[in-house]
Amino acid sequence: MIIVANPEMRVSVITPEDLRAIYTGARSQLPDGSHVLPVTLKGGPAHEVFLMNYVKETPDQFRTAWRKAVFTGQGAMPRAFESEAALLQFVASTPGALGYVSRVVPGDKVKPLSVLPPPH
Repeated sequence: MIIVANPEMRVSVITPEDLRAIYTGARSQLPDGSHVLPVTLKGGPAHEVFLMNYVKETPDQFRTAWRKAVFTGQGAMPRAFESEAALLQFVASTPGALGYVSRVVPGDKVKPLSVLPPPH
């Protein structure tokens, strides 16, 4: 799993805790104060692995939590993409965008972020 950001993003490292907070809607900024716009895949193995490893939710739990946030006016569901190529293109061209893919190839024009190991 590769976490990718818009190339203008100042950070190059992110913690699992920050990823979870961003993808659960608890936070919309990185620790450095820059705004972040999380995006997801609509489904598939990369989506499931990301949610289980970083958000600690199943795809159904994730969708249900966001629907509740939308219904109560507490947030807008992250934009979801049909393919990794579409997600990469959006992240590359959208300031603050953050996403995940199974692989990145030269020319994708995104910034891969390192995920710090969780504290023990």
